[in-house]
Amino acid sequence: MKAVIFGPPGSGKGTYASRLQDKLGADVIAMGDIFRKIMKGSTSLSQKVKGFVEKGLLVPDDIVIEVLKQRLAKTSAKKGFILDGFPRTIEQAKALDNITKIDVVILLTVPDWIIIERLSTRRICKSCGEVYNIRYLKPKVEDICDKCGGQLYQRSDDTAQIIKDRIQVYERQTEPILEHYNQKKTPLIEFKCERLDTPPEVAVKEILKGLRRLKPVG
Repeated sequence: MKAVIFGPPGSGKGTYASRLQDKLGADVIAMGDIFRKIMKGSTSLSQKVKGFVEKGLLVPDDIVIEVLKQRLAKTSAKKGFILDGFPRTIEQAKALDNITKIDVVILLTVPDWIIIERLSTRRICKSCGEVYNIRYLKPKVEDICDKCGGQLYQRSDDTAQIIKDRIQVYERQTEPILEHYNQKKTPLIEFKCERLDTPPEVAVKEILKGLRRLKPVG
């Protein structure tokens, strides 16, 4: 299965993708994580990426696409993948068409008020990137990651006004991409979250149901 997962900031993409990975045995390719790792390096690519990010600019599509190609080359054809954070522009979506065929689009629909509440209480592990929430997805030990023991932190852009701005950017970017896949008749599975305290397992169960309707899974 080759899937892309879309959802506004705080919709649970990373959390759901990691749980789907466990269920399906597919690779999760999170472009944000890949670029954060690149920026920690000292290669020429690292310097290029840092240059754009430090100036507040988007990394150009040609660099993003080349990085994605390198990562996809490491993915087993038998395992498949879930793409998180790509494509983010219609140009990236068209470039992806030339690299591989996407079997399914997973769309997470979440009301703005839930997103704002989730993100303002979100905490992330500095070491492994695992995501927690201090209200309904707490670590066993306060401010410490269950998986690796790393320190948890709050992102500087997880504030109400910035979150609203990020949601608007997401909607503007994603609408033409979804229309692109609709025109290609790519199957779409939508999970609508209507409760703040919806456990991740509920969302994953519904997404798996949708996948099984397309073809046998697991």
